[in-house]
Amino acid sequence: MKGSKGKPRAGAVRKSKNKQVGSGGQGRQALEGKGPTPKAEDRSWHVAGKRKAAQERYEAAGGKGKIGQKGRSQRAGAPRGASGASQRARSGDESEIVTGRNSVLEALRTRLPATTLYLAQRVEMDDRVKESLKMATNRGIPVLEVTRPELDRLAGDGGVHQGIGLKVPPYEYAHPLELLDEVLANDETPLLVALDGITDPRNLGAIIRSTAAFGGQGVIVPQRRSVGVTAAAWKTSAGAAARVPVAMASNLTQTLKALKERGVFVLGLDGDGDVSLPGLSFANGPVVIVVGSEGKGLSRLVTETCDAVVSIPISAATESLNAGIAASVTLYEIAKLRAAGPASV
Repeated sequence: MKGSKGKPRAGAVRKSKNKQVGSGGQGRQALEGKGPTPKAEDRSWHVAGKRKAAQERYEAAGGKGKIGQKGRSQRAGAPRGASGASQRARSGDESEIVTGRNSVLEALRTRLPATTLYLAQRVEMDDRVKESLKMATNRGIPVLEVTRPELDRLAGDGGVHQGIGLKVPPYEYAHPLELLDEVLANDETPLLVALDGITDPRNLGAIIRSTAAFGGQGVIVPQRRSVGVTAAAWKTSAGAAARVPVAMASNLTQTLKALKERGVFVLGLDGDGDVSLPGLSFANGPVVIVVGSEGKGLSRLVTETCDAVVSIPISAATESLNAGIAASVTLYEIAKLRAAGPASV
């Protein structure tokens, strides 16, 4: 019954059009919810779930450890299960472009794994380019002719490619103690170089080159706060990075202590060192030379770990030496003393 103006009577219940009255709790299930929220790793669409699935596939394929972690190496510094520099920890997931005629040729000569050889259009075919092209063809490495702007882009900022580039997989690092084992197995006197905070890849490349030139068997870099073997380091090493293995230490101080326990003399380089470089009295024994960073030099913990801190005599007008030059001078002095024999030291 309606009032005089057609409005519902007070207290009456308005019925919605097409609305079923007395649903009998048909919406009760919706009100009950879907139960507890599953964990992130149990949700296949979630990032954590995808990571868990990837980990399961990785372990099913025989892998160990964690995957998906950022950094230069998943297990840098951990033993790889076999001795030798060929057993190395991967440095990352991105390939590198080695540029320059000497670097590319040396990389191919040492049969460094490669996926593509790039040649710039109308490149000058000198003997190095011809030999690189021949070796790449014989090994079944694809050869692509690209424009110079494209090769400039592949080489990166400041890269001088000389019309040729080689795409290689990520560098694989040796384990420091396995590197030492290989040197000893070859009946050689260890001469290694360790870098404490070197961040310039050109310095690393120069040190690798000097290590090869003066009879060193390897270079050790720390996992953190240090440059790795990049294309820029390859370029500066002029191909020596293909012959001299680079090991990665998860903790440089602990690695140096482990080397000391194996009878290796730890020699730090510092301008304020208390031992003068000429005529070192221990050059004929196993030695690891530790080179400090470009600006700060050796860290405190590394300095305390060294058996001796050596200074290189320079003129008063020169404040200090570049890290790569300091390593080269020291390597040369040790090589000279070793060549002269025990009587000279």
